[in-house]
Amino acid sequence: MPHRTRQMVAVVTVALGFVVALAGSAQAQGNSSLGTWKLNLAKSSFDPGPPPKSHTRVYEAWEKDGIKATFTIVGADGKTTLNSFTAHYDGKENKYVGSPEYDTILITRVDANTVDSTQKLSGKTVIQTRSVNSADGKTRTFTSNGTNLKGQKVHNVQVFDKQ
Repeated sequence: MPHRTRQMVAVVTVALGFVVALAGSAQAQGNSSLGTWKLNLAKSSFDPGPPPKSHTRVYEAWEKDGIKATFTIVGADGKTTLNSFTAHYDGKENKYVGSPEYDTILITRVDANTVDSTQKLSGKTVIQTRSVNSADGKTRTFTSNGTNLKGQKVHNVQVFDKQ
């Protein structure tokens, strides 16, 4: 291969690498849910209670159009649980790991700042949640309704602050 052709191939390869990297970065920046979020207990309400002592959520871009979520929750009893899932915003069931309350989750993007999710246990809907990011991207509010394992009606409003 002539020297000039090798140079051109190298330039095109590097340019394509930058385009792919920038496209991934742009997609990640376009998802206002990504990042680390901490529960603001003062602004949140739990019915029935008690609220957890703390709750941190980390959202990362996953595959082309999905999300990887990892939650660290310190319960009212002081026990720490780790929950996680990976999913696309396509409304299909995905495995939810670490929770006794549900074993699958379905997520759907409503708009740039709103996501609906349904958490199920053994195929039965348990909790439905709408999460909304504030216009400034600093807070995220989760409104959840359903029934817990004790058969109690649940209505939680959890407000998270971006870290």
